[in-house]
Amino acid sequence: MWRRRAKLRRTLSGSMLDLGRYPLADLAARVGTPFYFYDGDMLRASASRFADVVGGPATAGRYAMKANSLSKVLEGMRAAGMWIDAVSGNEVLCARRAGFSGGAEPPVILLTSDVFRDNALETVLHERVTPNVGSPGMLGQLREAGYKGPIAVRVNPGFGQGHVDACDTGGPSSKHGIWPDRLGDVRRDAARAGLTIALLHAHVGTGPELTEFDTNVRRLVEFFNALIPDFPDVRAVSLGGGIPHPYHPGGVPYELSSLRALLKSGIASLSARAGRPIRVEVEPGRFLVAGCAALVARVTDIKETRANARGPGHTFVMVDAGFCDLLRPAFYGSYHHIEVLGTRAARDPESCVVAGPLCESGDVFTRGEQELLEPRLLPRPDPGDLIALQDAGAYGAAMSSNYLSIGRAAEVWWEKGRATLVARRETLDDVVQVECDVPL
Repeated sequence: MWRRRAKLRRTLSGSMLDLGRYPLADLAARVGTPFYFYDGDMLRASASRFADVVGGPATAGRYAMKANSLSKVLEGMRAAGMWIDAVSGNEVLCARRAGFSGGAEPPVILLTSDVFRDNALETVLHERVTPNVGSPGMLGQLREAGYKGPIAVRVNPGFGQGHVDACDTGGPSSKHGIWPDRLGDVRRDAARAGLTIALLHAHVGTGPELTEFDTNVRRLVEFFNALIPDFPDVRAVSLGGGIPHPYHPGGVPYELSSLRALLKSGIASLSARAGRPIRVEVEPGRFLVAGCAALVARVTDIKETRANARGPGHTFVMVDAGFCDLLRPAFYGSYHHIEVLGTRAARDPESCVVAGPLCESGDVFTRGEQELLEPRLLPRPDPGDLIALQDAGAYGAAMSSNYLSIGRAAEVWWEKGRATLVARRETLDDVVQVECDVPL
C-alpha cells in the first residue's frame, strides 16, 4: 500500500487523514466514485476531546449539525456527551432519531432559526425543544401556536466575520439575529406571550486568522455583560461557533486550552454581572468534523489549453466529482488540499487545474476567492487514478445536490479497521421519486 511522503499538518485529533492507511482503491471498486470516506475513529476522538473541555455544569458544547447530519456522526457526538444546535425541523427529528433527548430540561436540542419553515414550528411544539428566535415576528408565531415553554433569543451584536465575506454572520449586512435596539420590544412581546427568555445567543464566526476566534469571544462576553441585567430569567449564554479549522498544509490547529480559558473567564464574568450562575455554551460544527473525511474521485482524462491573448494555458485534470458533490470551492472559493493516490503520487509536481463533469465553468476545485482558476502543484495523475479532496467532513455531503439529475455520492464509514457503507449512491429513482401530478 502506498504511503504519503510526510504528514501535512495537525488537526484536533492528530494528523490530516493519512489516506495510504485505507484500502481506498478497493472501496472505489466496490462502491464506485465519487464517494465520501469518513474515519469514525478520528471523529469520535475529536468529539471526545472537545467534550472534555466543554463538559460540566457551567458549560455546554453543542454540535452544529448543519455541518454534517449523517446519523453515524450524530451518534458519535451523542456518545461524547455533546448537545445539538439544529436549524430546521427535520434536523431536530434527525437528532431525536440519533438518540438526543427532546424537552427543555435540560435543553439538549436548540432550534436556531430566523424563519419557521416547513415543519419547524410543529416540531418545536411536539418535541418541546427550545426555539432560538432570530426574528422578532417569530414570537407572534409561537404565541399563536400556543407554545408556552422557554425560548432563546439570537442577537446580532453588530460585528462578525467569516472565512469569506459570504459567511459573515454578524453586523449590518448579516440577516441573522435581532439588532440590539429591538430587544426591548422582544422582551415585552415575550412577556405578553408568556414566554420566558432563558438563553441569549450570538454567532459571529471567525476569519482565517487563528486568534480571531478568541478575540471575537472576548468581545461577545463584553457585549452580553451589557445586556444580561435586562434579562432576569436568562440562565445561559451561547457564544456561537466559528472555531477555525486549518485547511491548508502546514496550518496550525486551534488549541483547546485557549478555549478552556475563555470559557472559564466568560462564566466568571457573566455570572458575576448577572448575580446568578450562567451556563456558557459554544456550538462548533466544522471544527469537529471537517478533518475526519475526504471526497475520493477518479481521474477521467488530462487535457490542455494553450496560451493566447485571453490568458495562459492550463493542464486540466478532469475528475468525476463536481460541485454537486462538494460545493465549497465553487461557492466560496474555499481551499481543500488535493492528493493524488497511488504510485503516481511520487511524480514531480506540475501546475494543474482540477475540474469536474458539470456543465458550469465554475465546476473547478482549484479556485481562489477572487479568481476562477488557481492552479495547484500536483503530481500529474493518469486517467483511472484516484484523487482525494481532504477536509471534506463539514459542509460536504451536507451541501451536496442532485444538479443535472446526478445522484448524491455514496458515503463510507471506517472504524476499527472495517468499512461500512452508510449511505448508498442515489439512483435516478431516488432523484425523481418526489415528482407527482396531483390536482390542487
